[in-house]
Amino acid sequence: MSLFIGFGSEIRLGRAADGREGTARREGGGSSRASTALPSASGPSSRLPTGAGAVAGALPSEGDGAGWDPGGRPALHTSVVSGLHTRARVLGHQGDLHGVELTLAPWAAYRLFGSPLGELADVLTDPADVLGRRARDLTAALEAAPGWAGRFAALDETLLRWAADVAPSREPSPAVLRAWELLNRSSGTVPVRELAARCGWSPRHLENRFREQIGLTPKRLARILRLNRAIRQLTAGGRPADIAAGCGFYDQSHLSREFTDLTGMPPGRFLATRKEASAWLAG
Repeated sequence: MSLFIGFGSEIRLGRAADGREGTARREGGGSSRASTALPSASGPSSRLPTGAGAVAGALPSEGDGAGWDPGGRPALHTSVVSGLHTRARVLGHQGDLHGVELTLAPWAAYRLFGSPLGELADVLTDPADVLGRRARDLTAALEAAPGWAGRFAALDETLLRWAADVAPSREPSPAVLRAWELLNRSSGTVPVRELAARCGWSPRHLENRFREQIGLTPKRLARILRLNRAIRQLTAGGRPADIAAGCGFYDQSHLSREFTDLTGMPPGRFLATRKEASAWLAG
């Protein structure tokens, strides 16, 4: 999960599969930088420097209009909140992007945001849509701070205040946290039925609670975790066939299909594009 508070410059969203990874264009002209954001199991896969850089976001699900304006054009945002996402997206900016990004574990976002995280899955939207006045107050405090040290102090103060106001009903379930940890530790290779058995729940109940408190079902999260592990190993120069077997795919063809489905491009093209991407994009 990610909350990005921007100062002035706009971020333009586009689909990674539409062939526009290289250059985006803001409405009204002017070229901008663009980077491909990966599907993520722990929030957006990037970090923003205090100057120009790339930011990762969420691609809407099939048929979902999130991130697009009513006319079907890519949306423009100054600040964005992103749930866990299962598709890649191209995000562009004018090269002078400034802001503060807060990356949260999903269960921590569940405590602070006050809404079921399933509503934010594969969605990127304005923070005010999720946090209301809290988002506007935080933005004003960060903009008014005299420097980056002051901004970070204001962010710490705000998070402590939000955490103190969390109702007991917003605490994540220990069973959900245990299942989350098992999936992360195994890189998505623990079967859902085994996860449910360890939690003492039925698979359906685990799925419902996971969607509420994490944002994705265990099965969807497992797909992302397996892909992220494969990406790390491919980037390090491993053999695709060996990586496919070690990361829980049936074979190399299965790995290639998952790559294309989740990133919008096959492994070879993805790795070639990745070499040219911003250094701020993480694996």
